[in-house]
Amino acid sequence: MRGGLPLVLALAAGALTALSCTSPRSWYFRDSGRAERSELVDLFTLLDDPSIAGEERFAVIQAVADSFRRRGEWTRLADFLQGLVEARPDDEYAAHHLMAIGHAYIELDDAPIAELWFDRAVKNHPDLLVKGESVHLACLRKLIELADAPERRLDYRRAVISRFADRVDLGAELFLLGKDYEAIGDWAEALDAYKRFIPKGESVVPGYPDAQRYARNLLDFSASQKDWTFVRLDDLASRVRKALADGDPATLRRLRARVGFFAMSWHQSTELGNAQKLFEFAEFMRGVKVQAAPDWDPSSNAREAFLRTSGWSDRISTWYLYFRKIDFPADPDVHGQWEWAGIYFGERP
Repeated sequence: MRGGLPLVLALAAGALTALSCTSPRSWYFRDSGRAERSELVDLFTLLDDPSIAGEERFAVIQAVADSFRRRGEWTRLADFLQGLVEARPDDEYAAHHLMAIGHAYIELDDAPIAELWFDRAVKNHPDLLVKGESVHLACLRKLIELADAPERRLDYRRAVISRFADRVDLGAELFLLGKDYEAIGDWAEALDAYKRFIPKGESVVPGYPDAQRYARNLLDFSASQKDWTFVRLDDLASRVRKALADGDPATLRRLRARVGFFAMSWHQSTELGNAQKLFEFAEFMRGVKVQAAPDWDPSSNAREAFLRTSGWSDRISTWYLYFRKIDFPADPDVHGQWEWAGIYFGERP
């Protein structure tokens, strides 16, 4: 009996090795250790059992997939799952398998191929919930992230909004939809998306902390007369300089931008509510002579310009007037013209 046990173990190991080398699945066992090979053989045996179906079969598939993931065998994982879908294209978990293939190709640093698999999961197979999460929604999220062309990104985001409005931050999606429309130059649709976004004041848009201000300014600018814009920067600056020399706050008020005009310190952010407000020049010009520098600040460039002024009746008597080119392709008549957009208090840092 003592000599029998080693013999049985040796025979079992030999049978396992023979199985792993002759089975069509032998590639999955290659380079794996004894324990891993044994686990995979057991799992594939369960997978071939016709009595195992539904959630139980899905659990077995997940165990096989996790074994490949632990070892970083992404090509084998993708091949395994692709084979399952090809063998059972109507399987209720097919969309999940295709999503997992997409993630495997991301690990293989092949985003274009990953995008194809996520797209197939959404378009060719019914949605399902796994741990309470929609597979289609997860795939659409990845497709938005991976899409290079804004047109494709738009299609995916529209699908998120139309199908999963109750599962996402709708405000954030509407704002990002507006940005996508901007990217393709469809300003009518972009402004409509921003108009729908504005009431969603509680929404947090990743990467856009000033989303509400941005959307409101675009909508307000679109609806305004835009009569404060100048084709030539020097013409606008000349009018501002004259108003300062004349001590004429009313003209300054007419020359400044009526949408998005800000007055703040260099270290303040325009997204703060008190940075953008009605600004009355008269209270800072009483009894003083405000002077403007004869030349633009050296930091000025082709798209923005700074004019140093001094002598304001404020504890900070030096202000830099900020001018910029208007970026609003929706209105070609003003796009690229200049506006006086704001004021920075104090010397440049």
